[in-house]
Amino acid sequence: MTMTDLALIGNPNSGKTTLFNILTGTNQHVGNWPGVTIDRKSGKLKHDDSYNVQDLPGIYSLSPYSSEEIITRNYLLQSHPDQVIDVVDATNLERNLYLTLQVMETGTPLIISLNMMDLLKKQGNRSINLKKLSYMLGVPVVSISALRKQHIDKLINQVKTAKDHPINYTYPKYDSRLESAIDMITAQIKDLVPEPQQRWFAIKLFERDEDINNAIDLNDAQKQEINGIIQDTEKIFDDLSDSIVVNARYDFIARVINMCVVDSNDFTESMSDKVDKVVTNRFLALPIFVLVMWVVYYLSIQTVGTIGSDWMNDVLFGKWIPNAATSALTYLHIAPWLKSLVVDGIINGIGSVLGFLPQIMMLFLCLGILEDCGYMARIAFVMDRIFHRFNLSGKSFIPMLIATGCGVPGIMATRTIESEKDRRMTIMLTTFMPCSAKLTVIALVSGTFFPNNTWVAPSAYFIGILAVVGSGVFLKKTKLFKGAPAPFVMELPAYHFPKFSNLVQSVWLRAKAFIIKAGTIIFLSCVAIWFLSSFNWRLQMVDQNHSILRTLGSLIAPVFAPLGFGDWHATVAVLAGLIAKENCVGTLHITFGAGSSSAAFSSILRGYYTPMAGYAFLAFNLLCAPCFASIGTMYKEFGDTGWTWRAVGYQTIVAYMVAVVIYQSSLVFTHTIAPVGLIIGIIALALMIYGVFIKRESGQFQLTLN
Repeated sequence: MTMTDLALIGNPNSGKTTLFNILTGTNQHVGNWPGVTIDRKSGKLKHDDSYNVQDLPGIYSLSPYSSEEIITRNYLLQSHPDQVIDVVDATNLERNLYLTLQVMETGTPLIISLNMMDLLKKQGNRSINLKKLSYMLGVPVVSISALRKQHIDKLINQVKTAKDHPINYTYPKYDSRLESAIDMITAQIKDLVPEPQQRWFAIKLFERDEDINNAIDLNDAQKQEINGIIQDTEKIFDDLSDSIVVNARYDFIARVINMCVVDSNDFTESMSDKVDKVVTNRFLALPIFVLVMWVVYYLSIQTVGTIGSDWMNDVLFGKWIPNAATSALTYLHIAPWLKSLVVDGIINGIGSVLGFLPQIMMLFLCLGILEDCGYMARIAFVMDRIFHRFNLSGKSFIPMLIATGCGVPGIMATRTIESEKDRRMTIMLTTFMPCSAKLTVIALVSGTFFPNNTWVAPSAYFIGILAVVGSGVFLKKTKLFKGAPAPFVMELPAYHFPKFSNLVQSVWLRAKAFIIKAGTIIFLSCVAIWFLSSFNWRLQMVDQNHSILRTLGSLIAPVFAPLGFGDWHATVAVLAGLIAKENCVGTLHITFGAGSSSAAFSSILRGYYTPMAGYAFLAFNLLCAPCFASIGTMYKEFGDTGWTWRAVGYQTIVAYMVAVVIYQSSLVFTHTIAPVGLIIGIIALALMIYGVFIKRESGQFQLTLN
């Protein structure tokens, strides 16, 4: 069977990935591009395995400014796909056609899939003549709505028609003076480049593209001739060569728009534009964002999510499961140590973590709604304005948004950042954001120590953002990271009602991952913690106060005394959190021997720690070194052990300084002063103020941390 390679290309948020999922269904797999750590999605066309569909990264142009653009350009030129579907956003035709022209210049067989036509009709202020558009560009045009799965069959029929009857391809023609220069350069390279790609290579040579100039084996005479052609053309246009090409493309697009598009005289502002005037307002955007996140955490931690968590903690894992297990194990005459392992170690340990599942699911549902309706894209836009004030890249906020689900994909999302310095700094800072695993600690602390305060839970989110901003300001002053941030370009999609199936799938997949994690990593951790807390060094079964775990925890506990939780229970919980942050809760539950009652557990914690000590515990675990999975991903993305140690060391130092300042400040306000802790707190506060506010234009700070 002869395979046909079909590639999907398009701008970000054009609906390309949605169309890819429709075309391939479940016949897809994800890997990495050869030699590049960027996700590669490919699959077979549904009901026709003779088509191999490739989802190329979303890009705005084929200019090699980002790794995605390089990947797409190399794929088109080196892999020679049989057909390319260019997914074009009908509501942003002018901008999308710029990439279309560049793809046409490569000589690749092209079909334009004009997406979001339903949204264009709904707006009612513009119509597109598809026949004229197809005639002007010289390629087939099919209108679809990927979101509503409309006219997908027409697109597939066009793909199959193009396979049986190849398209009589034509290139876009520009200004006659530019065309003359392109023709003369083409004549110089006609024996060096395959004929379909000669025009594209000629244009890139005209633009003085160094990569292309090095890729073609030109002799000195050819180089001199081409340089003379470029210089003469620049004199004629009185402009630089790359600007000449850009202007020529936009002039061509303008002619296409004038011929094919009819705009209504009575322009009406869309609902998205009206909403954006408020939610992206310079003064209102940040307060609205704070209010939105408060609502998210209020629903997740304080109200709706708590109802489910209370039932799971007090009834399911508080009575039903442990009582049933105890009865069954007693009936079977199981040894006491094994009964303790099952009930006190596994059920209570895992149950204390799974009890937070309803709150986590509610958080994912709220964040999914914000993401699917288009609001999260606005938050990235708003944060870009804030980040640039501190010389940071707005692109860094996208991985941080992803990290609110899990730090691992958040770290991997830094691959889209072009600047290596900005990418490395973002890897270091991304896990400051509270992921789903840290939500268990947030819920525990807020519910135990601040049950009537609705701002404690969302404050964890804003502590993460402040840590990112403050760290970014400081790190940009060091030699390792000094430099201008990379520019940030992002599409703001139109607002729409979230799709129910997308929300259900998103919440289920994340909840499933949380449950699997609880049944594997956390299960093994609970067994290990139970063993260490139940046996002494002679392997005799003892109470927790004479256990191996207490001995180990007591050695390190003094380090955390200035933070307010300098006892062995909290210390081993912090260490267990390196395996998985959920272990912080399970470990406390096991070491305190709280049994199955969440009320008894909360009462014990309040007896051991003050509310601000609990909050310092929350802040430290929020900002310190992440779980082993995230650290492993850091190492993979850095590709270097030294950089990984720098990141882990920096995160832990920041976490310690923030937590000690929080706790020691609370002691000052309550007139309870611990001299050693106060001195450490003052030093930490002074270092933070110095690092953030003292200017170092020469960038002489040297960050080593290895």
